[in-house]
Amino acid sequence: MGSEQPVCPVCGQPVDMVVRRHKTLGAWVPVWVHGPCRNPKCEEYVASEAVEARDSGATRAGEETPVREPAPARGDTGPAPTRH
Repeated sequence: MGSEQPVCPVCGQPVDMVVRRHKTLGAWVPVWVHGPCRNPKCEEYVASEAVEARDSGATRAGEETPVREPAPARGDTGPAPTRH
């Protein structure tokens, strides 16, 4: 495993490593990626407020988030059938 500090590909300033996740075969798998550049003079710069809003799930004014119904618990097949 490398011990080198990751850097911004545009300005060369050090950036943090952040963990993202993706689903593989039904399991969430962590993936370590380069974080956003914090150099205000860099064209890849991302303000900390924008990163916090993205990570917290906040939306911009006028945007709607899709409402998802929670998945049924394992083994839960829904309401029991009724007999007539």
